[in-house]
Amino acid sequence: MPVGVGLIGLGMAVSPHMLALRDLAAQGEVSIIGGFSPSSARRAAFAERWGAPVFATQEELLVQPGLGLVLILTPPGTHLPVAEAVARAGCAMIVEKPVEVSVQRGEALAGLAERHGVACGVCLQHRFRPASLRLKEALRGGELGRVLSASASIRWWRDSAYFSEPGRGTRARDGGGVLLTQAIHTLDLLLHLVGPHRAVAGFAVTSPLRHIDTEDIVAAALQFESGAIGVLDATTVARPGYPERIEIAGTEGSAVLEGSHLTLHGRGGAAETLGAPPVSGGADPMAFDHGPHRALIADVLEAMATGRAPACDVRSALAVQRLIEDLLGDAEQRA
Repeated sequence: MPVGVGLIGLGMAVSPHMLALRDLAAQGEVSIIGGFSPSSARRAAFAERWGAPVFATQEELLVQPGLGLVLILTPPGTHLPVAEAVARAGCAMIVEKPVEVSVQRGEALAGLAERHGVACGVCLQHRFRPASLRLKEALRGGELGRVLSASASIRWWRDSAYFSEPGRGTRARDGGGVLLTQAIHTLDLLLHLVGPHRAVAGFAVTSPLRHIDTEDIVAAALQFESGAIGVLDATTVARPGYPERIEIAGTEGSAVLEGSHLTLHGRGGAAETLGAPPVSGGADPMAFDHGPHRALIADVLEAMATGRAPACDVRSALAVQRLIEDLLGDAEQRA
């Protein structure tokens, strides 16, 4: 039987999720129950674009027959109360990144999902890109030897139209700036590939380009629990925007992951490439393929069926938020 899926929050993030759900519905994996937003305008736009039902209240959606999985796509600071309502309804969930606005609230969300016995995935879909999966396999298989250096560069651009949405770039709405809102995908993937951090020393500032109260330029030095070291460079002021990069060097080889394109120099072999080179930078926040979203949702569906934890569950997703909090805490002491 297909799993009934509902969506709470019908803003910008809804598009790749709905494209993924359409694919899975065509395969008989899911049925789309419908969506809820407190905004009547967003409900109307969602119904018109996707031809799916909408509900006037969250409670009405959560009592729909057959509902088994809910996608929580609301602003970060609302994830915890929404997740509690979803868990009480007995439904599994996928939470849009970040888990919540703080590690403490994220841990509370993880705890309530565990108490209610429902699967809870987090939408950090870069882990499911084919190039990311191949690099993870290479690292796990020792093709690069012991990792010595691992770094990330996220030099994106966000224009004034992006920041014109009320609350965009504020702690009150987003919980954080370039780290928690934009660079989090690449940072999560870096930690997923090479393991959690041990220490971080960083700087974080706000440029004069926009009226926000969060950081939009960050530089940091990283030490991982494995002993590897690296650097982080993250910003949204790099006009016109460039593809994000992860670079890893080990005792037996190295790899560069640029967007969805991997160049792998393994132990003694010729260079291996996977994925098309990026044709644009990071200026358009929605310019990406929905395939990784589909793979992430499919993984949660499998987790629901088998009783295992999702591959990207809340506990693993909190590693990147611990890094972000430690970095910003260190930067604040240096300010």
